Amino acid sequence: MFSFLDNNRGLSLIELVVSMVIIGILCSMILPSARMTSTRVKEIELKRNLREIRTAIDEYKKNYDKAVDEKKIIPSLNKPGGYPETLQVLVDGYDFGGLVGYKKKFLRKIPTDPLHPVKEGEEPWGLRSYEDEPDSNSWGGQDVYDVYSLNDGKAIDGTKYKDW
Repeated sequence: MFSFLDNNRGLSLIELVVSMVIIGILCSMILPSARMTSTRVKEIELKRNLREIRTAIDEYKKNYDKAVDEKKIIPSLNKPGGYPETLQVLVDGYDFGGLVGYKKKFLRKIPTDPLHPVKEGEEPWGLRSYEDEPDSNSWGGQDVYDVYSLNDGKAIDGTKYKDW
């Protein structure tokens, strides 16, 4: 007759080993997936931050062109493209010769590159001016026409972060 009062209530060594092997296999499958998810999240954030900065640059350019068309400002030789001098101008704002009546701001703060931590005194983004080559890795310093990531790595899809 079967009784629940047996003294054999523990796990055998074989059951314990089998359980540990199963747990080990599950962990070995989860860790790479977690790393891939972490990388994917950072890539999505990088794309979002690049889009945010580029949209702000484009909006600045539209306002500059509108101010020139309405004769609020005179285009100067040192600013032929009408793009901001630095990324900080997008945060500090610009009045466009009284076009909007106040300093119009385009960013609350300069977004960070999640895949390239900024060191002290280093620029957070790679910059290109209107006069630079499209694939240039050095900034001419005239204005900010485009931004790119300073990370040298490759994305999950095989493209370089610098090319985004």
